[in-house]
Amino acid sequence: MAFAPVSLPSAPYEFDVPPGSGLKSINRQLSAAGVLPDPESLRVLALIAGKARSIQAGTYRLERPVTGLELLDKLSRGDVFYLDARFVEGTTLSQWLAQLASLPRLKHTLAGQAEPAIRALLGETDPLEGWLFPDTYRFAPGTADVDILRRAHAVMKKRLAEAWPDRDPEIPVKTPYEALVLASIVEKETGQAAERPLIASVFENRLRRGMRLQTDPTVIYGLGDKYDGNIHKRDLTADTPWNTYTRDGLPPTAIAMPGAASIRAVLHPAESEYLYFVARGDGTHEFSRTLEDHNRAVAKYQLGK
Repeated sequence: MAFAPVSLPSAPYEFDVPPGSGLKSINRQLSAAGVLPDPESLRVLALIAGKARSIQAGTYRLERPVTGLELLDKLSRGDVFYLDARFVEGTTLSQWLAQLASLPRLKHTLAGQAEPAIRALLGETDPLEGWLFPDTYRFAPGTADVDILRRAHAVMKKRLAEAWPDRDPEIPVKTPYEALVLASIVEKETGQAAERPLIASVFENRLRRGMRLQTDPTVIYGLGDKYDGNIHKRDLTADTPWNTYTRDGLPPTAIAMPGAASIRAVLHPAESEYLYFVARGDGTHEFSRTLEDHNRAVAKYQLGK
């Protein structure tokens, strides 16, 4: 049994080792499933190898038949099976919750929970939008969905707390939360890494001068389900707490989950005198110092004149 391959009922084959399980119960479980030839061989092998007390709990996955020694080594190392959940920059809380709900191997506990209730579970006092760090999170089957949110929340809190003391002292944002809010806007305004510090500089220059930010992504966020894929003139004048065309300063909350690069751009913006930018249509932007230059850029890139 030590050097002979086990039999797999299917490939890949998964089995669970509950916390507190002993080798005797594991051996019986795998024997009953047809993986091991008898209910004692693995336990005896572990006693000989001195690994009888090193078995770790978790979900295990066998991609191919392995020998008894390889199986024992896997169990003693805790080489358990994990899944990945990838959350991209610029996604919103509602998108995170929908993605979590779509993962079948999670334990779903958040269905029907409103944002304040989820916020309370995470121990957060600010609105939760923006407070989850986009990344790939590994989880074992059966992990609760809220546990992934707790991890993402803790990472964002740590990242922002570490980055804030090293900020450019001249930036107009006064608190880490304001930086988070502005970083979420920068995240939604461009996917070009090189542009983020310039985008941040435009918004921060506007804040210094008391100019409204006038950024479409905040308007879209404020529209919620009313957004039909296009921004209309009526949308720019319809007042919501997130309409930066009708309201001064930053919106009351973040509008998405910003990544590390957008946070860094807000805390260390480029040195510029730019006050405007317009999309060129190729994913990049044209930056302008004056309204006259900006209007010419709009005519060129947006109106085709």
